[in-house]
Amino acid sequence: MIKKRIMIIGSNGLLGERLVEYYKDNQKVELLCCSIEEYSCSNEVEYIKLDISLKPDVRKAIKSFYPDVIINVAAFTNVDACETEKDSAWKVNVDGVENLAKYAIISDAHLIHISTDYIFDGTSGPYDENALPNPQSYYGRTKLASENLLKNYETKSTIIRINVLYGPTSSGKTDFVRWVVESLRERKLIRIVTDQINNPTFTEDLVGGINRIIELNKTGIYNMGGAELLSRFDFTLKIAEYFELDTSLIKEIVTSDLQQAAKRPLKSGLINLKAESELNYKPRNIEHALRFMKRYLEN
Repeated sequence: MIKKRIMIIGSNGLLGERLVEYYKDNQKVELLCCSIEEYSCSNEVEYIKLDISLKPDVRKAIKSFYPDVIINVAAFTNVDACETEKDSAWKVNVDGVENLAKYAIISDAHLIHISTDYIFDGTSGPYDENALPNPQSYYGRTKLASENLLKNYETKSTIIRINVLYGPTSSGKTDFVRWVVESLRERKLIRIVTDQINNPTFTEDLVGGINRIIELNKTGIYNMGGAELLSRFDFTLKIAEYFELDTSLIKEIVTSDLQQAAKRPLKSGLINLKAESELNYKPRNIEHALRFMKRYLEN
């Protein structure tokens, strides 16, 4: 049996962990996990420490493993820190992606890259794949730059745009849902914005979408958001109500109250029609996703 060789970049992150869980026991897949940390989140898979901003290291890793598919979920994602640590953000989000694109050609690998709705200004969402980008933050500019360089490379590539990623992890990393649940269980008052609109992406849906891209050998750009378009405040209410927590601890604010360094897209979200029609991408509703998450959080 010929195995597909899949290389996951950023395997210790929220999405990376779920991808590892999905593929690690697949007899048709040979898996290599890479991340910036010294050790892997999973002891069951082959792992190497890799900084994708270091060109020789990327070349060595790809040349030694010779992947069929590279899934890049590594990124400098601290949106506010990107405003002050611009060099670091560019090295990971742009130079790192260029290094992967350049050396993916060695093995004719299919490079799957995760992007974001932050490439849009958030004035007229939700957005489809052909909407005109207009990033308002440095983070958004780096992610758009990585998209543009992939379009200009000969590397076979797919760009997946997501927004507000949430989902369970075996290592217990904190996503938005876990943060809300733990905060409210500890009777903490949480301030949530009412003016940011999007359709949060559930990791399990996204992992399935990524696998379909690999199976169907699809290239280009695909949006993979959630099934429901709603405000961050309404999303938080749904979480609190599902876990039977005190909603009076959730305080309504607007984004400007937070005085954050980076601008956020407000009226955002992603239209999934292309992924739904071409990949049979079917994101589950929020209640279904929370039911899935509850099994992890209760344990």
